[in-house]
Amino acid sequence: MKCYDKSVNPINGKEYSIPSIIDDREIIDRFIAKTSKPVVVVQGLGFVGSVMSLVCANAINGEYLVIGVDLPTKNTYWKIKSINEGVFPVIASDPKIDEFYISAKEKGNILATSDSYAYSKADIIIVDINLDVDKQSDFFGELNDFDVDLTSFKKAIKVIGENCKEDVLILIETTVPPGTSRKVAYPIIKDCLNMRKLSINKFKLGHSYERVMPGPDYIDSIQNFYRVYSGINTESADAVEEFLKTIISIKKYPLTRLGNTNATEMAKVLENSYRAMNIAFAVEWSRFAEESGVNLYEVVDAIRMRPTHKNLMYPGIGVGGYCLTKDPLLASWAKQSLFNSSEPLNQSIEGVKINDKMPLYAFKFLKKEIKDLKDKKILLLGVSYRSDVGDTRYSPVEPFYKYLIKDGAKIILHDPFVKFWEELRVDVFQNINKVLKNDLNIVVITTAHSCYKDSRDILELILKQNNLFILDTVGLFNNEEINKIKSKHRIRIIGRGDIN
Repeated sequence: MKCYDKSVNPINGKEYSIPSIIDDREIIDRFIAKTSKPVVVVQGLGFVGSVMSLVCANAINGEYLVIGVDLPTKNTYWKIKSINEGVFPVIASDPKIDEFYISAKEKGNILATSDSYAYSKADIIIVDINLDVDKQSDFFGELNDFDVDLTSFKKAIKVIGENCKEDVLILIETTVPPGTSRKVAYPIIKDCLNMRKLSINKFKLGHSYERVMPGPDYIDSIQNFYRVYSGINTESADAVEEFLKTIISIKKYPLTRLGNTNATEMAKVLENSYRAMNIAFAVEWSRFAEESGVNLYEVVDAIRMRPTHKNLMYPGIGVGGYCLTKDPLLASWAKQSLFNSSEPLNQSIEGVKINDKMPLYAFKFLKKEIKDLKDKKILLLGVSYRSDVGDTRYSPVEPFYKYLIKDGAKIILHDPFVKFWEELRVDVFQNINKVLKNDLNIVVITTAHSCYKDSRDILELILKQNNLFILDTVGLFNNEEINKIKSKHRIRIIGRGDIN
């Protein structure tokens, strides 16, 4: 739908007209007038900010009024209306999301708005907005260059500075290039307060990155998980610590304070760069396994018995999501642009390049088996980038899908957590029985959703089909299931060279 003055809720299809003037002051004032509880404003209602709002609204050691703020655009305005109308804008397999949302609605301590007036009422402001890397890649995933544009981030921080109290605590959770809090956010807030003739010595600014893991442990990845934090000075770090103690189970998951915001910002991008490098490392070994007749999954399982190697990665279709696809590049950009280094982080960049081309390899893997894909009916099981969550941002399934379309294939999509694939503007089926009753030529398992692993219906429906080729990119099937499938169909698994 190309109606840019409307915002459509992909969960229930409801349309909202975006008002030309946003004025929720009366609503915000009524919301705050209920009690004298501290006000937490979360800037950004995406996959992190929306769930962070729930965690704050259900604080362990405190009581807050929580206001989520996002822009009045076609991609975000529906989230605001949805939260206020009783439909949480994130679908995931974690039952705590619904429990926390229902609890917040019953307590009446959660509100969403597009009005920047909310910042003027905040005691604590949490920044959870996007910060993208502009990756200049060709159609086949070859990364040629990249850049980081801080314009939107600076604008978001400026809006806070133009409205906030002079003694506010601002906590940046957004993954940013190391140096951003100190060199970018801090000066903007000071300049804004100066312009407003307010004190520049009372506000606190800190950084504490989240490790949000969409899926069955969505809430716990915020509330019951280790957290690293810092501040631009001791007072700021102390204020961040006091706040985090109210929303995180610190007895079981102690907080870790680092020396400055450069350190916590580096910790986040280093952590994700390490994971991205780990995946890139597994890529070439999966190719070796295929060439040498080895089941890499059982090899990795054997190695994982050693406590020091439990995070060795499996093969797959590729890397997706908001962090691993860009964070190594953020770090390299910061090294050169904010700290004036002459050298990039070459290994980190190379890891991203390898991971970006994984979907192309999966496509070529399929083409080796099925030379002509034109008019072939292909079912993709899973479009989200990660199991058990409806998050399609930078999903590796997207380039894989585009390669198939370019080759003339006819694609059917299924995902239990996605009804509408926003990036591609296509519908996605959620009834597995229906899609597997189609007359198919190829089935590709592209996301390792638990329901695919646990469902016997999938195997039975596959066995009822005729002359299928099955490509398993995530190691879904065990040996017994593979043998059953082989009795009737052809099957190949990325990272396994032991299947003839």
